[in-house]
Amino acid sequence: MIKIIAALIIMGLALVAFRFANAASTPKAGSAAPTFTLPDAKKQNHSLSDYSGQWLVLYFYPKDDTPGCTKEACSFRDDLFQLEKLGAKVVGISVDDSDSHAKFAEKYSLPFPLLSDADGKVADSYGALTNLGIIKIAKRYTFLVDPKGNIAKTYLSVDTSRHSQEIIDDLKKLKQ
Repeated sequence: MIKIIAALIIMGLALVAFRFANAASTPKAGSAAPTFTLPDAKKQNHSLSDYSGQWLVLYFYPKDDTPGCTKEACSFRDDLFQLEKLGAKVVGISVDDSDSHAKFAEKYSLPFPLLSDADGKVADSYGALTNLGIIKIAKRYTFLVDPKGNIAKTYLSVDTSRHSQEIIDDLKKLKQ
């Protein structure tokens, strides 16, 4: 029993170390946001350049229709008017496919694009990918991209219950 507990503790510490090691590869505030072109739920491509001239809330999330991801997406949905009033667009990215995104968006009436990063390359370019070999999962990271395409702020520790309000507050400060 002690060996099992010790093994679980070691695995947990390894996962924490892995998360912090990858956090170093995330783009920093002031750097150019990594470019991307990914399909949405309707299989239409979206690129970073499509959002040039406006603020972009680019949020990565682990999985469609799971409790934390649903809470985060619905908070962005509910606060979308305030975000757009501040000149920001919202885009979600996960490694789920477009069909999964379509079902998730329809079920919760999500009015913003959910992009499919099936191979995880975009999430990886943002340091937002957990790659466990055959399993790839996007981390719950958010990047606030300014109208010039630079990272204005990173959010590597997200509380889904207050995250969209945190971004609204930060946008207000950044726009002053």
